[in-house]
Amino acid sequence: MKKFVLTLLLFMIISPAFAQKCNCLTNLKWLIKTFEQNDAGFAYVLEKKGEKAYKAHNRTYIEKARNIDNRDECLKLLNNWTEFFRKNHLQVVPNYLEQDSLIRQNFPQVPLNIQAFEQKMAAQMHPTGFEGIWITDGYTIGIMKDSANQNRKYVGFIIESENPNWKPRQIKLEIFKNKDGSYRMKYFMGNHYPMEFKKVENIKGNLLVAGFIILQRKNSEINPELTWFFKSISANKPFLEKISDNTILLRIPSFQLTAKKDIDSVLESNKKLITKTPYLIIDLRNNGGGSDQSYEKIIPFIYTNPIRIVGQEFLSTKLNNQRMEKFIHHPLLSEEDKKWAKESLEKLNKHLGEFVNLDETIVNIQKLDTIYPYPQYVGILINKFCGSTTEQFLLAAKQSKKVKLYGKPTSGTLDISNLNAVTSPCGDYVLWYGLSKSYRIPEMAIDGVGIQPDFYFDPSIKPYEWIRLTKEMLNYH
Repeated sequence: MKKFVLTLLLFMIISPAFAQKCNCLTNLKWLIKTFEQNDAGFAYVLEKKGEKAYKAHNRTYIEKARNIDNRDECLKLLNNWTEFFRKNHLQVVPNYLEQDSLIRQNFPQVPLNIQAFEQKMAAQMHPTGFEGIWITDGYTIGIMKDSANQNRKYVGFIIESENPNWKPRQIKLEIFKNKDGSYRMKYFMGNHYPMEFKKVENIKGNLLVAGFIILQRKNSEINPELTWFFKSISANKPFLEKISDNTILLRIPSFQLTAKKDIDSVLESNKKLITKTPYLIIDLRNNGGGSDQSYEKIIPFIYTNPIRIVGQEFLSTKLNNQRMEKFIHHPLLSEEDKKWAKESLEKLNKHLGEFVNLDETIVNIQKLDTIYPYPQYVGILINKFCGSTTEQFLLAAKQSKKVKLYGKPTSGTLDISNLNAVTSPCGDYVLWYGLSKSYRIPEMAIDGVGIQPDFYFDPSIKPYEWIRLTKEMLNYH
């Protein structure tokens, strides 16, 4: 069974008003029509919720759209409209990033002397609060108290950036105090789009954690437990490391097709080590998915028995089938995969308007000839940011007698999958929607539920403790 899933990418930016010919209402009507005609989950949800509820939903949003003249506000409305169907594997993202390059250049800055701030922070002997100099992937960020803003307690600004979209002194994050005394954070992504995190924690004075964002205090010394955590969560490429005499940590931050080469390389170069070590921890936290092909080489190391893989059917439309045309010429796909894509396209085009099973059976059974004695036990770390292809991998992996899942439920982003992107006629937005529907539903739905861990890590267990606790639990065997 072949399946290619693309993970949603956030490439948003603050925007001005619409051009005169385009408005929120025209974009909403385009979204409704495109979704109704092409999304594989439309009819499924409509049958469950009813046509009457759907029509009422549309009337409400059409009236709201008439009064919106700002692209960012319209973006929120379009995404709120989609939540009638599902919250994952369905999103509208802006397509006006390049048009708003001036906004990036003129992004708000803090009026300070960076060198003087660095000298002040260097003079602190044992800093423990939010103030200080922090590093994360590609950025050095200064955080200082903000006495000029009543609502904002701290402001973070760029000191150095590998991302050319960011300049020194531009505001990278803001920290606010909640009514209960905790803190929340607004973090501006690489494209300046703001992400809201309800909670930001300062871990032992040296790590700041908010959702999938993690910063380490510059030049700080942290214990092995925090080192594992920071290195694993902040990694943008897969790696493997022996963390004890009998335990290996394999970190895979993404299953994107572009990551397959790196994943395969790590596994191949460490094959002897993996197959001679009793325990393996696979850290998949924050892995939003990608392509099934990216995890193919992992399966042999954890395999114990035949794996049943429930397939999916594709909705065939002219728009949907264009994605298969792209696969035929995709530079990262093998000739075998391109041949499959060509044959699939021919089959889809013969059944326009219908759901099509591209495989001969509903269930595929994967059988391997080799069962490695080691690793004996495998612990896979999961959280709410694991979705799509990552969940598909988990459904396969958890069938192994060696494997247990540790952490929190996944995002629930799999029943309607195989994403396609289409740009609005006005060029303002891109709709990501699903082309396929799993044969698991409705009996075994994942969307909105997620895959449950075998060992649930409750809120009293901090994320930086997960690797250590999993290692200890594997050693109980």
